[in-house]
Amino acid sequence: MYEVLILGLGNIILRDEGLGVRACEQLDERYTMAEGIRILDGGTLGMHLLPYLDGIRDLLIVDSVYADGPPGTIVRLEGDAIPAALAHKMSMHQFGLQELLAVGNIQDCLPQRIVLWGMVPTMMEPGLDLSEAVAANLTALVDAVVGELTAWGLPPRDKISDG
Repeated sequence: MYEVLILGLGNIILRDEGLGVRACEQLDERYTMAEGIRILDGGTLGMHLLPYLDGIRDLLIVDSVYADGPPGTIVRLEGDAIPAALAHKMSMHQFGLQELLAVGNIQDCLPQRIVLWGMVPTMMEPGLDLSEAVAANLTALVDAVVGELTAWGLPPRDKISDG
C-alpha cells in the first residue's frame, strides 16, 4: 500500500506541457524511493486519477504552472494556493486536476498534505522536447522534489551514488 503519491501531470507531445511527466521520469531514473512512495505518470487523466488517491496521506504534484517569473522559474504551492493557481488554465488537463481536487474534497478523500512543484513554461505547442529554459531547470526541479520528500522524512536513495 502506498502512502505517498508523486503525480507527474502533462501532455508530453505539447513541449513544456509535459514537464510533470518528464520530471517524474528523471526522478525514477535517478532515485530509489522509500517504501510507501509511488511515482505515477498521470498524464492528462484528470478525474480518472481519483482511485489513486485512495489511502494516500501525502500528494506531491509536478506540473507546469503559470506564476510570476520568467519561463523556467520553479514554483512551490501547497494547500489552497493550488486551486487558486489552476484558475488560469494552461491546458485541458488542468480542468481535470481542479475537478479531481474538488471532488476529492467533497468525498473527503483528499490526502492530508498536498504540494505542487512546478515550473513556468515557455512553449505549449506540438513537439516532444522541453523548451531550453525549462529543460535547463528540470534537474533543479527534480532536486526540489527530492528536498521536499527529504523534509517529509522520506529521503530517496540516489541510484548513481549507490552504484
